[in-house]
Parts: sequence; C-alpha cells; structure tokens
Amino acid sequence: MKHDAQRPFGRLLTAMVTPFRGDGSLDADGAAKLATWLVDVQGNDALVVNGTTGESPTTTDAEKETVLRAVLEAVGDRAQVVAGVGTFSTAHTIELARTAEKAGAHGLLVVTPYYSKPPQAGLIQHFTAVADATSVPILLYDIPHRAGVPITTETLVRLAEHENVIGVKDAKGDITASSWVLQRSDLAFYSGEDALTLPLLSVGAVGVVGTSTHLTGASTKQMIHAFERGDVAAALRLHRQLMPLYTGIFRTQGAILVKAAMNALGQPAGPMRSPLVDATPAELEQLRADASAAGVTI
Repeated sequence: MKHDAQRPFGRLLTAMVTPFRGDGSLDADGAAKLATWLVDVQGNDALVVNGTTGESPTTTDAEKETVLRAVLEAVGDRAQVVAGVGTFSTAHTIELARTAEKAGAHGLLVVTPYYSKPPQAGLIQHFTAVADATSVPILLYDIPHRAGVPITTETLVRLAEHENVIGVKDAKGDITASSWVLQRSDLAFYSGEDALTLPLLSVGAVGVVGTSTHLTGASTKQMIHAFERGDVAAALRLHRQLMPLYTGIFRTQGAILVKAAMNALGQPAGPMRSPLVDATPAELEQLRADASAAGVTI
C-alpha cells in the first residue's frame, strides 16, 4: 500500500483492543470483525494492533502474529495496519519487527523502551537498530509518563534522518517541544492523546492514533477534515463536543473502558487479561454518561 509522504498512515488511526474469549484465549475471528467495524463504520484510515491498548504486555509473540495476520486479512486491502512491536529489549523488538514485516504490516509502532529508562544515546541506538533491521516505515511512540523517559527534541530530529523513521505518535503533552520537532524535521506527527488532537493539528500534526476513537472515530475524522479545510469553528465545535469521551475513556486504563464499551455494543472484545481487570458496573455507567455528553450512545 502506497504511503502519502505528508500523512503516511492517513488521518485517523485507532489503537485497537485485542479481543479475547470468555476463557481468556485469543479471539482472532473477533479481531477481524472488530477491525472491519472500525474501518467500515468508524472510518479509520489505519489500525494499530498489538499496542498497549491491545494489551501487548500480556500477549505472546505467536498471538501477536495471529492478530496481525487476522486484521491484515480482514481490512488490509482498504486500510493500513500498523503493528506495535516495541518492548524494553532491542533484540526482542527487532524479532517482532521482522515477524510483522513478513506478515505484511504496513507500518511499525515502536515505543520508547520502558522501565529501564535508557539515556538518549540508548534511545538513538535502540530505534536506529530497529529501523536498520526492517524496511517497514516506523512510527516512534513518545509517551514519557508511561515509558519513564521522553524522546527529546534533539533525539527526534536526529532519528528523523533515518529513511525508515517517518513519524511520531506524540503522547508527550508538550506542544512546544512538538512544534520544535515539526519545525526542524519532516516527521509526520500523530497525536497520541485524543484530547490534544486539535491543538496538535494547529502546529502541524496530521492526525491521531486514538483510543476513544473506537467510539468517536467518524466524528474525530470530521474534526480533522474541518480543520484542514480551514473551518476552525467547526473543528472547535467537534473538539468540545467530543471532550467528555476524549478524556472519559481514560478515567481508568483506556483498554478497560474501551472493552466495556465494545462489549456493551455487541462488538468483539471480551475480558481483560491480568493484571488489568474488567470495568465495574459503576465505571461502565460513568462511561455511558461521558459518551452521552459527547453525543455517543453505548
């Protein structure tokens, strides 16, 4: 699938949950069905599978490959499929990247190595090694509040020189830093925080890798299109309308509430895997209220 240099993965991406059956086993058919709904109904240009919203810390390498292949088969002819391959081990990340490439992934999402808190020199070494090991375009995932360290402006600008590093999922929450990277590189920026999509568009971002977009995808895409055509008032109206879900989906861990919502809507999702737990009835009720405030029915 050909990449648009400015928007290599389109405008709207959702970090998809991984459906499990009632007994906790992988539901590959459910993954295909959910992917189809996210593309055909919610309007996603691309899907991220095996990200942290997909509970990647709890799925085996074999399960990751199974999910990726199921989603590629279901929607790969009309949407791009980006495989989450990042871990805190460079060697393991390279293994996952090569497996995803063989499966046919259109892109790779590589998160900052977490917990070990490597210095910037370590990040450059890690991301460069992964980028050297594959020909698949890479989206760096900068999320310091989860990983423990940021990818600094200087590091991002340097990594942008690698031909395989084409973009960033930006969950840093620092629009000034993002602005500097956008000014000094040709990286495509995707908001990694749903509520910051419109602010980041204003400084040059091209889209979002969302979580609430399991529910708000179509409206979020309208917001992005409105901004692009210069109708800032319409974009702002949609931003404000969707804020209760953009933020409400994170009242607890995002995947927990997404799965609760998908289950309530009759979409494949199933239970969480430990150490995450299913949403409580009260949490689901609050999510329904947040959704209703955003004009979405669960």
